[in-house]
Formats: sequence, C-alpha cells, structure tokens
Amino acid sequence: MNYVSITPVQRQQMLADIGVASIDDLFAAIPEDARFTGILDLPPAASELELLRELKDLASRNTGSDQYPCFMGAGAYDHYIPVFIDQLISRGEFLTGYTPYQAEASQGTLQAFFEFQTQIARLTGMDFANASLYEGATAVAEAALLALNTTGKRRVLVSATLHPHYRAVLETYLSELPAEYVEIPSANGVTDQSALRQAASDDTACIIVASPNVNGCIEDWSACFDIVTEASTIGKPPVRVAVFNPTACALLKTPGECNADIAVGEGQPLGVPLSLGGPYLGLFAAKKQFLRKSPGRLVGETTDSEGRRAYALVLQAREQHIRGAKATSNICTNQGLLALRATMYMTAMGPQGMHEAASQCWHKAHDLASRINALDGYALKHDTPFFHEFVVTCPVPAAQVIDRAKQAGLLAGVALSSEAMHRIGEPNDLLIAVTEKRTKAEMDQLVTALSSAAN
Repeated sequence: MNYVSITPVQRQQMLADIGVASIDDLFAAIPEDARFTGILDLPPAASELELLRELKDLASRNTGSDQYPCFMGAGAYDHYIPVFIDQLISRGEFLTGYTPYQAEASQGTLQAFFEFQTQIARLTGMDFANASLYEGATAVAEAALLALNTTGKRRVLVSATLHPHYRAVLETYLSELPAEYVEIPSANGVTDQSALRQAASDDTACIIVASPNVNGCIEDWSACFDIVTEASTIGKPPVRVAVFNPTACALLKTPGECNADIAVGEGQPLGVPLSLGGPYLGLFAAKKQFLRKSPGRLVGETTDSEGRRAYALVLQAREQHIRGAKATSNICTNQGLLALRATMYMTAMGPQGMHEAASQCWHKAHDLASRINALDGYALKHDTPFFHEFVVTCPVPAAQVIDRAKQAGLLAGVALSSEAMHRIGEPNDLLIAVTEKRTKAEMDQLVTALSSAAN
C-alpha cells in the first residue's frame, strides 16, 4: 500500500463529497472558545542528526535496572533473561506475526501458542490455558466476568491484598454491570479469614486471592476457598480464582494443588523485560468445565486430511469475531509476541532451571530480610511467610530511603504510600523484592545504604 499524502485537489474533492467548503467546517460543532487558534508553541524543526543527539541526551537521564541493582517489585521483577531470547524473537517471522484469526494462519505460530498453553497449564496445575491475554489485571477481570456468567450470582469477593492496579481495573470492569464488588480487609499482610467468612454468602460468584500478594506474603488459598465454598449452599458454587506469580509456581503449591477453579497472573517474570512498565503478558488457566466459557484464543492439536499432526484455533464460536455482542468475552486478541518469549524462556529454563531461579529468589530474599530486620530502626512489617518480596518499616519515610539509596546507585524498592501504589501503606513502608539476579555484594550495598539513610 502506498502511504503518500493526498494532493490539494484530492482534498478539495473529498470536502466537496462530504458537503463542506473547508476542513474548519468539520469542527463547527466544537464551540470556538474550546478550539485552539494560532501557532503551536513548538521548537523549530531539527535535522535528523540534531534530533538523534537530543533523544540520546534525554535517554541518558534515565537510570534503570540495567545500570542500578534493582530491588523494586510490586508486580514487575528484574529476572535474568537468557540472551538467545532477544536474538530469536527479533527474527522477522516472529516479530511481524499477528494474532491468527483464520485457518490459514501459520502452523508455526499456532504450534508456538499450543506449546505456550501446555506449559502454562502444567506450571499452574490446571486443565488448560488460553493463548494469553493483555496483562495480569485484565486477566483478573476476565476471571470475574466468567464467574458472574457461569454462576448467575452477583457478589465478587476480592482480597485487599490483591495489587491495587488489579483492583482498580476490576472495579472499572464491574462498574456498569449488575455486580457487587466486595473488598475483604487484610490482617498481618494476608486476607482476613474472619472478615471473609462474614462476607461470604449464597450470592457469592467468586473469591479472588493473590499469592504471593502485593505485600509479598504467601496466602492460604485452600483455606480462603473452603470458607467461601462452605458459605454457599444454594445454586452453583462460587468460582475460586487464584492470582499467581509464575516464578513462585516453580517452588510453592500451584493453584491446581490448592483447588483453584481459575488461575490468572502476570507473565512478565517469564522472560519479558521490564520495558518501562509494559507491555506485559496476561496468563489465564482453568479447569476443564470452564473451557467453553473462557476468554481469548484457544489453539488445539488435530490431524489434517493425510493424518499429519496439525494445529488450529478451536471453539471460535464463543468469540467476538463470530458471536459479536453475545461472545463470552470482548477480548479478541492475545499477546502473541510476548507469549512466544515466555515459551522460549520456559523451554530454556526447564522445570529444574525454573525451580532453581525460584529457590534463589526465596533464599536471597529471606537472607536480606533478616539482615535488614537487624538494623537499628528497621523491622519487617509482617511475620507471615513470604516468597521473594517483603515490607520493611523504615525509621524515616520510605521515599527518603529510596532517594538516599538512589544516590548510592541502588533502586531500593517501592514506597507503599506512593500515589503509584494507590497509597496502600504507611509513609515508612518500603516494599523490597529480591530476584535470582541479586548478588551478595549488591545486597551488602543495600544494607549499608539503608543503615546510612536511617541516620
């Protein structure tokens, strides 16, 4: 296709066909006092060389995890990514691929998604997984919608320990639906089970609990699920939704082992770079009974007319591009390129490699936590078991500690009282994450920086 600008003659012909004399006439419905007139306050045009210099200067002002040891987490983690992934993912046949809609889609693309689905299902202990969703927050929202549609009930119980961004997206999804969003408070960093018991009822459509949660603490999925199930004696049982961290699944009990019906999460730890906050990768897996109501693409394995193995999109009749407004979900695409990255990562790491990475996260985080807890003025906020992330109460505001650590060349963590975290914590609460990339020297450096910041 030739993307050449239209000529003045063509522009006038288009305006004549529309029935107006000028482009300004197209904006007649906008009040004049709301329109901008005059010349935009922009710098003069720059040459390519000048522009590149300016952009390079702007970029050099950023300091990220490639320059500073990163102890930030809160949903996005600085994991090691095997070098070959960036090389392979840049190949044209991968980089330019798009979500397959038709049977003519590349068999290679379909096979990659099939492998991804298989790996996520095995990782979570669930019966099946789809070919990915947009990111973790929308995956949670899709799980809630599925629960509402399959149970016919209206109450969505959500633990307050779910990431605030996820809760905000979920509330937005439910705001115009005949559904009730019910938030369950926390106690000692995890879901308050007594409050959950009081909130559960026969009209509960689902319970949503993240483990590890936003505080890094490990939740008792089984206990939370049992409380809600036992409280519902009428109609279909509530749907049990586990929000998981894929790295933690390699070490801790999986959603399937804890009797979850649906498992959703953020796939960023699976070989996806931090990328200034995105795009990332939504994970969705569930029990077989939800197969025909699940959102997103599903790739199945079959045989062709000659008996050879083949792959195809399956159960498309439930999707938006066929059913329109009656579709089970308006999610009509997937994160194909990032799902392929995740497939490469899980293939390269294998079960043993992923277990080793998770184990290092666990041991390094607990070693660092004990050392920080021993510093004057610092203390772990919760005594609940955690995976690779924990909240520290600092002797001074967390924002001040973060600034001091940055001066020492460290990204010390996330302030839970910040606007970005929806002010879910106190001013002195600092969330610290430790991945397998962090070295003893880097952790020593952080302990020194925290000690200095307290003075």
